[in-house]
Amino acid sequence: MNQASIHKYLALENKKTKANDVESLFEQRLATNFTLIKDLFFSLYPENQHKKSFKRLLTTLPELFKNRPSSLKSMDIDRVKKGNWYMSQELVGMQLYVDHFNKDLKGLEKKLGYFEKLGVNFVHLMPITPRPKGENDGGYAVNSYHKVDPRYGTQEDLLSLTQKMRDKNMYLMLDFVANHTSDEYPWAKKAVAGDLKYQGYYHIYPDRTIPDEFETTLPEIFPMTSPGNFTYNAEMQKWVMTVFNPYQWDLDYSNPMVFIEMLGNLTKLADLGVDVVRLDALAFMWKKLGTESQNLPEAHTLISLFRMCLQVIAPGVVFLAEAIVAPKEIIKYFGSGRMMGNECEIAYNATLMALLWDAIATKKAVLLYKNIKSLPEKPKESTWINYIRCHDDIGLGFEDHHIHELGWNAVSHRKFLLDYYCQNIDWSPAKGHMFMYNPKTGDGRITGSAASLLGLEMALEQNDQAKIDQSIAKIIMMHAIILSYGGVPLIYAGDEIGTLNDYSYLEDNDKKEDGRWVNRPFQDWNTIAQIDSGNNHQTQIFLTLQHLIKLRKSYHAFADKNQVILYEAHNPHFFIYERPLGKNNGILVVCNFDEVPQTIYENALGTYGSENNVIDLISGEQPVFVNGTLKLDPYEILWLSKNNIE
Repeated sequence: MNQASIHKYLALENKKTKANDVESLFEQRLATNFTLIKDLFFSLYPENQHKKSFKRLLTTLPELFKNRPSSLKSMDIDRVKKGNWYMSQELVGMQLYVDHFNKDLKGLEKKLGYFEKLGVNFVHLMPITPRPKGENDGGYAVNSYHKVDPRYGTQEDLLSLTQKMRDKNMYLMLDFVANHTSDEYPWAKKAVAGDLKYQGYYHIYPDRTIPDEFETTLPEIFPMTSPGNFTYNAEMQKWVMTVFNPYQWDLDYSNPMVFIEMLGNLTKLADLGVDVVRLDALAFMWKKLGTESQNLPEAHTLISLFRMCLQVIAPGVVFLAEAIVAPKEIIKYFGSGRMMGNECEIAYNATLMALLWDAIATKKAVLLYKNIKSLPEKPKESTWINYIRCHDDIGLGFEDHHIHELGWNAVSHRKFLLDYYCQNIDWSPAKGHMFMYNPKTGDGRITGSAASLLGLEMALEQNDQAKIDQSIAKIIMMHAIILSYGGVPLIYAGDEIGTLNDYSYLEDNDKKEDGRWVNRPFQDWNTIAQIDSGNNHQTQIFLTLQHLIKLRKSYHAFADKNQVILYEAHNPHFFIYERPLGKNNGILVVCNFDEVPQTIYENALGTYGSENNVIDLISGEQPVFVNGTLKLDPYEILWLSKNNIE
């Protein structure tokens, strides 16, 4: 055997060995998780009725693993060895619509350098799968879970993008719409055609008897545009549960075949090179008469079952919980009790997001403190997505008793927030819009871009430089908070250049009824092309965020190790928290939410106020204490550190 043949032989043997190792590790993972998977499955689907279904699941797991690309199997092993990669301070994210960002997937791939320039290495693409024409809830009405809608390109384009992103150590998040399909999904079409098997995949009823029972407790998600929770299908002459919109049919997970087939859809999505799967509307996944059918224990069990099965098949992929629910409920999606840390690795910090907007409107951080202090500590293996804006509206899901404890009236306070942001108060600088106001309850939500909600649109209209500067300070402070609080910061595309409300959606018949499109702008590449040489608010915001991101990545204190320590400010306008690390390597974040300068006593800053070697990382300057007090300008934020930090 010549030298070349020897090398070829050894390469083949090495490949076989690695393949055997990968297979062996799969079997180990299955053996380790088998009992838990079995217990979870039979807690949802009684063993005396569903033994065959469980056997079907056990044969499905190795089939799904076999189909996973070998390169991703190797990546899985590397990530398991690395451990908790999603908790690093080096992660900085951006959320975007592909067609609004740069036309399609190929266009997005061409802009990977832009992410690198800003410092973004984690990208959440809004739905790119096929959806019905016309109204489709921004793509959350699903015609396929793993194909690519032609408007965005092809599956090959997606695979090319994910490969390029891996080459650049970038991560991709895509949605898995777990609660419902569109009414055009193959299962729904078969159900309409009379196939009883697929009618059993949805909540379908021959008359209004059971739907009426459900309606006594089910809330309305879109009361103005889609009142009620059921839609009559004339072809079947039956009623279908459609909690969100008439074209979104809720899946019936009490049928174990729905879980098994959806697990197949989930892994096919992961096999495209997805690093984080955003579980959409997961709070709604289990329905039960006599309840609101949100946040039910069975939903948590179902999510844990998905998680355990995915850990066996693709342990390098993690879940994000899209649970925009009450603060006490959000924390549960990390897992609780026996399943502590075994649901989703990541969750949206919707509580922090909403409370930051409350602090902007009230110019006080008191409700922010009150809520954060009441939250239980999350599991150590879990982290947050911190954000100030996203594609969706801003809900006001504060707990009433926290508002009452401050001496405020909860109903009046929510009305004030809606009025402040939705142009019903003369002195408010915000230019937001009311979304899904329910006159029965007085509840409503808020839409608008971050810049417009923070006063920049109005300031530019008035050509008032002082107000422009103050709006920019608000934008920077809000982003500096999510960049320094424990978790992964997620910037909404366009916010990094202060993009204003986009009113063009009003000219589109498919969008004009959904006010959320006002905060779903097209990326302004002409402005970005001048970003380095510009002398405007876009350049100022971009370069400042670029600087903050670089700082974040440089300091290990910003990695999420469950260490956020609140400091009592003794001044209602301040928000102060520490990211500790060792004896002298921590960072203290100090924010002023008021529109006028505010002072704080140095003893409120602990050792950061008494030592001479403290610097502000953002400005690179030492804070100036006068008579034992520190003054912050309106909406100023400091990242205080000690000189000997490494």
